[in-house]
Amino acid sequence: MGAFFRICLDDANKRIRNEGKVKTGHFIKRRHVVPPENLELMEEIDRTKNKIESARNHFEQVVDPTLIDCYIYELKAAQLRYQFLLRRFKLLEEL
Repeated sequence: MGAFFRICLDDANKRIRNEGKVKTGHFIKRRHVVPPENLELMEEIDRTKNKIESARNHFEQVVDPTLIDCYIYELKAAQLRYQFLLRRFKLLEEL
């Protein structure tokens, strides 16, 4: 899991445990709690990033033309999925 998403997940889990309340000095203020569906989406984005990295690594190591084509398609599919998930995450964050 990427460091950014791990930090976001850890922070989100702490917020959920504290019921969205954060103590700052003498005041308690409410913070934005990340909904569970956003956490799942963040994990899916991270898995897709790993697929992109894996396809890129495989592509760089193969010499067979058929496998080269295979990894080009796999890389393109993973990149499109990544873009879709990012747009979906952005829409959920705006709500």
